[in-house]
Amino acid sequence: QVQLLESGGGSVQAGGSLRLSCAASGVTFSGYAMGWFRQAPGKEGLFVAAIRRSGGSTYAYYADSLKGRFTISRDNAKNTVYLQMNSLKPEDTAVYYCAAGPTPSSARDEYQYWGQGTQVTVSS
Repeated sequence: QVQLLESGGGSVQAGGSLRLSCAASGVTFSGYAMGWFRQAPGKEGLFVAAIRRSGGSTYAYYADSLKGRFTISRDNAKNTVYLQMNSLKPEDTAVYYCAAGPTPSSARDEYQYWGQGTQVTVSS
């Protein structure tokens, strides 16, 4: 079975930081691109970041609106992808989902496997 398990969510004051983790099992982790999406109540799910390893190099991609605040990384030895979130704002409040797919796309349809999500709440 393929499983993606998010952790690290919680409540934080505006301006604070959180580090989300997504541990994968049942897959060859290094062979997948990993992505993060988020969804707030009443809004559509939005792309946050994605990462892939190719040709000995790591490539990371971000939503333009999050440039400079969020950082995605991965540890293939631990089968884990991370999302470091800094300078958090109330509008970052959402359920954050990690996903695995063949390419580091911003489109949800490109990802085959999804975690259950972890709640992030940012207070004013």
